[in-house]
Amino acid sequence: MATMADVARRAGVSVATVSHVLNDTRPVRPATRDAVRAAIEELGYTHNTLARSLVTSRTRSIGLAVSAISNPYFTEIFQGVEASTLEAGYSLLIADPHDDPEHELRAVRLLQERRVDGMIIAPSAAPGAMLGHLTRTKVPAVFLDRLAGGAHDQVCAENEAPMARLTGHLAERGHTRIALVAGAPGLSTTTERVAGYRAGLAAAGLPYVPGLVVGGDSRAEGAEEAVHRLLALAEPPTALVTANNAMTIGALRALRAARLSVPGDMALVCFDDFSWADLFEPRLTAIAQPSREIGAAAVRLLLDRLAEPDRAPRTLRLPCAFVHRGSCGCAG
Repeated sequence: MATMADVARRAGVSVATVSHVLNDTRPVRPATRDAVRAAIEELGYTHNTLARSLVTSRTRSIGLAVSAISNPYFTEIFQGVEASTLEAGYSLLIADPHDDPEHELRAVRLLQERRVDGMIIAPSAAPGAMLGHLTRTKVPAVFLDRLAGGAHDQVCAENEAPMARLTGHLAERGHTRIALVAGAPGLSTTTERVAGYRAGLAAAGLPYVPGLVVGGDSRAEGAEEAVHRLLALAEPPTALVTANNAMTIGALRALRAARLSVPGDMALVCFDDFSWADLFEPRLTAIAQPSREIGAAAVRLLLDRLAEPDRAPRTLRLPCAFVHRGSCGCAG
């Protein structure tokens, strides 16, 4: 097996120079760096990151705790995290908290046992135990998508203003009974999107009707049940807003089961665009979140925290885009 000394001899440099190239600990002339990398490739040298971690107390690994990674939204966040992690020379370890506080704490402890340098977490609706553990153990952590207090770095999309715009757009179309299928209670995204819905109604001069807000638990199945309840009202809504992409699928299933057309019988707009939203007929009017940028920003925040452990925590909010198609009743 090739050693660092073998690489140094092949490249015609010192072992220290090879170490600086591998660990990025000192500037090295581009020609020298290229020679070292060519020697590494030719000899098939593998850097022993474990041995280095014993010296530096760093493993150059990051833990990611995100539930439902099969959801297209979180898949794109993962892609942003992974690309930025690899670019920075870190490896990525993944754990699924299942959006459950007990699993969440177990996932964080598991990542800590793997000696990750820091963690990126999408917190559950009741993250108290996990937050307490992070505070006690002083593990560097960044929260993404959902906020959990101001003691840690956080990054998420804007929620209130985009949801207000969706709701207001339906009001501009002449709808006065606009329903909201809301996400799981306790999540900051749910709270903020409900607030945005209410702000959109108020701006349009429409009253807030509590019975038109139903919980879909952020799942397709929950949204399907919620829409059936809305359709059973004595005066059903004429327009729906769904608060995430999974619930949009559930809402469409319920409308299809009731033999209602979109937008002829029911206008529909959704928070969360996804790659196949324009394949529906009609194509879905949606709010597009900057998912990959959220993941990349989370990595940047964590690397900044590792470099400056004592700096004040930051919360970043990234803008969303209104994607105007036809499910709202417009021509698209």
